Formats: sequence, structure tokens, C-alpha cells
Amino acid sequence: MKHVTPPLLAAMPDLERRDLIVMSGITAAGHEWVGCAGHYLGTFTTPWLDIPPTGHITHMRFHEFFRFEEGKIVEIQAIWDITEVMLQAKAWPLSPSLGWEGFIPGPASQDGLNIIDKHRDQGKASTQHVLDMLEHLVLHPKQGGPEVMQLEKFWHPRMNWYGPAGIGSSRGIEGFRNWHQIPFLNAMPDRGSHAAGLEFHFFGEGEYAAVTGWPNMKQTITHGGWLGIAPSGQEVCLRSLDFWRIDDGLIRENWVLVDLLDLYNQVGIDVFARLREFNKALSMNSYTAQIGSI
Repeated sequence: MKHVTPPLLAAMPDLERRDLIVMSGITAAGHEWVGCAGHYLGTFTTPWLDIPPTGHITHMRFHEFFRFEEGKIVEIQAIWDITEVMLQAKAWPLSPSLGWEGFIPGPASQDGLNIIDKHRDQGKASTQHVLDMLEHLVLHPKQGGPEVMQLEKFWHPRMNWYGPAGIGSSRGIEGFRNWHQIPFLNAMPDRGSHAAGLEFHFFGEGEYAAVTGWPNMKQTITHGGWLGIAPSGQEVCLRSLDFWRIDDGLIRENWVLVDLLDLYNQVGIDVFARLREFNKALSMNSYTAQIGSI
């Protein structure tokens, strides 16, 4: 765990890393990437990033991607779901999630640490399935209603979509549409229209595909309804690091982490300043309770 920052280790002295998915592959550009998804887990005993400690077991999802050259790491792209820690500390400073919040499981197939290609080019086929899905996904709303995305062609009817804290998770195509996609597209209908300056690194292994990009989405917030952000007409970039698992030719599970802290910063919202204000209120309530008990 050499890449874990000392402050996190100080806040959770018994910190453990629990990988759920470890996969590797070669991108279309010939670059070698390794992707890891899982949780950091420990007893939260002292403040971290001004998040108040809980004294209890606390988990934080991570998606970490490493690019290798000649056996050495030359680039890291990673997102830690820091907002998930805020949520568990009951110091949530943002709008409530529309989706479900909780501990995100690993693959239902339980093979995330033992991924193998069951046949030649299976990883490439898994990646292509995801690329085809994304190509159809961006057709809506510019080129028609939800039917142009052909979601049933690509997604399993019992799919699980695991979003970050602040967005939440959902089950099934209807759940995905209701709790993430509809508010997302309502607020930013020009999604997929701005490719300049974006980067995508797709690779696959076995029945898994992954993407990392810094950033890999760009759109304009022209309407409200997503994450409590006002429709300022501002163009924003998103960093989204994803893993997909294919089951019988359909996407069964999708793990998604979006750098929401960076997004809020782009629109002028200092999440940590709001967090400190919430913590100040918590401290005042604690003081008042102590006075009242005298």
C-alpha cells in the first residue's frame, strides 16, 4: 500500500486494502494498463480531510489504473470515493443521492481476482460490446428518444449499476434510467457532442472491460435536476473510471466512479468548505448537549 497517503493511514491505523477486481489489457493504442477496483477499509479514529471520525469500521471505494512500460509504472489515474467517507461520518455536505447508498459488492461471478480469457480475443470482444453500447448511448437525446440507445440489446435485465456516493446505485434498466441517466441527460443534453481534449483508454480481459480517462466526458450544464447544481450554462469535464462485467453477452454489472469533488470545484462549489461548516454545526450541537446535561 505504498501509494496510500500517510494522513489516511493516520486516520485509520488498521487500514486494509480489499481488491475486488484486478484486470489487465492492451489498449487500441498499444498501451499496457492494469485496473484495480475495491475498498479501503479500517477503523476511522481521527479526522481525515476534515471529515469527523466515526470510531467505527469505514469503507472507501477506489478505482485505480496503472500504465506500464517495460515492467514499470509510468502513469496512474485513480479516484477514491472520498464522498463515501463523508456519508458514513454523517457529515454529508451535498444534495442527497437519488440512487441507493451502501457497501458496493464485488462481481456476482466472484472471479474478479482470477480473470481469464476463456477463448481467443474474449477481452477484445468484451471491450467491443461496451464500445458498441456507448456508441448507441450517445444517440439520445440528439437523435431520438430512449429507444435509439437500444439498452435491452446491451444490458442484462437484472443489471446492477454501482455509482459513487452522491449519485448512488441502481438495479435494472428502469432503475438506471430513473436514478441516474434521466436526471443526467436532462441537465446536460449535449453529452457526447464535445470530443476535443478528451482521452479514453479501453481494454478488456475475459468477460470484463474497463476504461480510464482524464477527462473522458465533456458537456454543458444547461438545466437543473442533477446533483443540486444550478443550470449555469457552464461546460464541465468529468473523470469517470469504469469496470463492466459481461454475462452471456449482456452487461450484468457496471462499477462507476466519477470525480464529483473535481466537478463541484469546476462550478465553484468548495465541498470541503461546506463540510467544515457542517462539522462546526456538529461540534456546536455536541457542546450544547454537554451543557444541557450539567
